[in-house]
Amino acid sequence: MIPDAVRTDLERLIGKARWFGGKGRAFRVADVRRAGEVPGPLRVTVDLARVVYDDGGEELYQLPLVHRDEQVHRLDHALVGVWDGSHVYDAVHDREAMAQWLSSFVRGEQGPDAGSDLLFHRLPGHDLDLASPSSLFGGEQSNSSVAFGEDSLLKVFRKVTPGINPDIQVHHVLTEAGSDHVAALYGWVDLVDEQSDSVIQLAMLQQFLRTASDGWDLARASVRNLYAEADLHADEVGGDFASEAARLGLALAETHATLAAWFPVERWGPQELGALCRRMHDRLDDAVGIVPDLTEHADALRDAFDAVAELPEVTAQRVHGDLHLGQTLRTVRGWKLVDFEGEPARPLHERLLPDPVWRDVAGMQRSFWYAAAVVEREVGEGDPETTAQLDWRAAEWAERNRGAFVSAYAGRELTRDERVLLDAYEVDKAVYECVYEARNRPDWLSIPLESVARLAEAAGEGAAE
Repeated sequence: MIPDAVRTDLERLIGKARWFGGKGRAFRVADVRRAGEVPGPLRVTVDLARVVYDDGGEELYQLPLVHRDEQVHRLDHALVGVWDGSHVYDAVHDREAMAQWLSSFVRGEQGPDAGSDLLFHRLPGHDLDLASPSSLFGGEQSNSSVAFGEDSLLKVFRKVTPGINPDIQVHHVLTEAGSDHVAALYGWVDLVDEQSDSVIQLAMLQQFLRTASDGWDLARASVRNLYAEADLHADEVGGDFASEAARLGLALAETHATLAAWFPVERWGPQELGALCRRMHDRLDDAVGIVPDLTEHADALRDAFDAVAELPEVTAQRVHGDLHLGQTLRTVRGWKLVDFEGEPARPLHERLLPDPVWRDVAGMQRSFWYAAAVVEREVGEGDPETTAQLDWRAAEWAERNRGAFVSAYAGRELTRDERVLLDAYEVDKAVYECVYEARNRPDWLSIPLESVARLAEAAGEGAAE
């Protein structure tokens, strides 16, 4: 039984957190349980809070906490509450608490015999720098990422699910394979959960790419450069992004090849393709209930999905599952892909399944459109003539980079069947974006809605041919 004051504190913490996936939905914390303690001089715990939504469904969230006997003013912004005389803080903000997490990888505490139910696994080959202070990353994230100096990065998963976390699993495989397109995995944290009779994976420690630039930021800088040169085309400005888009396409192709060599590859026939088509229809049905503006385009969008069911056969393999520019980093050694968890809204068992590679390609294609549209919003609307010019230049930039990316990825012209899959996945992704924006950033909803209108028109034209 949770004390009412504790429940109120946890609901406030979760409801305001950037990593909370239930924004816009009424919820309550149904119960909370202690997963374990991180060994060390401070009392650092890991709790699992079960969140139940009024509209149905539930999720499990990880809460790393540090319990201090006295108030620590530098942590006032991270105070969760005062429980039984202890000041309880969100531990990712506390450098001493996070130092205990890092030290546990070196000391190798393994389960109850070492005084903790948390299992710290470490891969050989890298000596961790325990003297590096921690710093919490800001920005919108579904997890909490903590850097230790310039040495390593700890990603603490916030929404957790019993079973293997695909981010850890894929990074482990790509690290063992020697891939140049991911940050090397150094270790991970999990526990054997008696309630679910399964492992729950809580965090992963990996190489910190200290010189990396965020792909989303680089793309938007290129768009701003284009908008500043009113008399030049996208291929004429100094900040042209097409060569980077092509390198990114090649990096994805090489990553997919590695994943195909290490994970099972399946051949999908009419049965599997029919099931994929139905899943796309179901997601659209759900989305229309959340974003009614999708209704006028629904029939045309369904044409794109129905074309998938008519394909004879496709290949499915392990993929990224939620690829966009924000999941990429540009380093001096080339592009790196990050966050292999898959779409957070999809159940874990679905995110572990094979998929056609065109899901990832479509995600990146959508991201180029997003970058152009977001910068257009930042520039601001002017008179109708100026707005029309920005619309045209945004489309020019997006199409140039989409083309460079997919050409480098495939190394050839796409077949008709590949184009059908790519188009359907792009529609499916745009529908997902509408739901996401409606729940998290309503002011941005017009961005995917405009894309949906464009995609619906193209789908309708394709069905008429």
